[in-house]
Amino acid sequence: GMVAGNVIVAVFILLLVLSGLFAKRVTRIQEQLNRTLQSLSRYSRLFEMMERMRFRCKPLSELQSRCVDSDGSVSQRVSRLRHLLSNLDQRYNFVGFALLNGFLLWDLRQINALDRWLCDNCEKITQWIDVLSRFDVYVSLGTFRYNYPDYVFPDIREDRTPVMQAEALGHPLIPREKRVCNDVAPMNEASFQIITGANMAGKSTFLRTIGINYLLGCMGAPVCADSMTFTPLPLFTGLRASDSLADNESYFFAELKRLQQIVLRLRRGEKLFIILDEILRGTNSVDKQTGSLALIRQLVGAGATGIIATHDLALGKLADSLPGKVSNYRFEAAIQGDELTFSYRLQPGIAENMNACFLMKKMGIIPSDYSENN
Repeated sequence: GMVAGNVIVAVFILLLVLSGLFAKRVTRIQEQLNRTLQSLSRYSRLFEMMERMRFRCKPLSELQSRCVDSDGSVSQRVSRLRHLLSNLDQRYNFVGFALLNGFLLWDLRQINALDRWLCDNCEKITQWIDVLSRFDVYVSLGTFRYNYPDYVFPDIREDRTPVMQAEALGHPLIPREKRVCNDVAPMNEASFQIITGANMAGKSTFLRTIGINYLLGCMGAPVCADSMTFTPLPLFTGLRASDSLADNESYFFAELKRLQQIVLRLRRGEKLFIILDEILRGTNSVDKQTGSLALIRQLVGAGATGIIATHDLALGKLADSLPGKVSNYRFEAAIQGDELTFSYRLQPGIAENMNACFLMKKMGIIPSDYSENN
């Protein structure tokens, strides 16, 4: 009897109408908040775990210290955000919308609370995400080390002597029972290794083996090898150039653009570790040979270090004209009767056997009695 019923009804209707007037705007704000903050709200347990753990190493301890400041812990504030977003979701229930807004002006109060939360924390959100991402990197590296305890941590040299060297280097993605490991001879500054060999003999896989282990070493992860020594340099690869209809760009032109990037970066004084697979495939053999010889000479002259796989045996002649700067290695294919076998073992020198005609005869593409004299 203290307040008349019609007054309560009038206030209820007034607040409900007021909430209805702002309903569309609240919905838009809610959608924006869900897109930007919903993922962050799920990370409260991760932050809580990071805050509770005891770390012995300095990098993890520093990350942990960034999760707590004078305003409290990150997990508490993110948990508060999750609670506010959950409260705002109550408006999707028609009965809840009517009762909560009619008596409590629920939507506007929750939006106001979220606005206060953003004002207090918006400048720190980027830092929180950075902490999570860095912690995720450490977790990934730790998991990688745990899963591959037989991998070794490489030795790092800052003086580029060598840029890359390894013993029994293998590809981490090839199962151990199938993996063939090879040594990588020292590659010092301003030197190149030229890898020749038949199709399917293992040239491209060897290049990828070097590239992926080099990147693992640069990340601070262990590598798939008995030992490895390297100098961390920017890695530039030319393994998968492709054409583009949208850019009206041929495969050959796409490859030339990548080679141009290498030359421009070297002219700016950068030191690069370069891995190239069968360069200048989009032109005739004479033009390809001339361009490849000139390119390797320029790369060596500019102080670059790298490895190139090729079918062009003429590139092996560079070892005679650039002794100590260019060295030759090969993967051989063995033809025994009607069978083709591969050892996938790297050997010094220039390849002696090719297998294209053999495979074409075996697959019936060309006559079995075909010879070069035909």
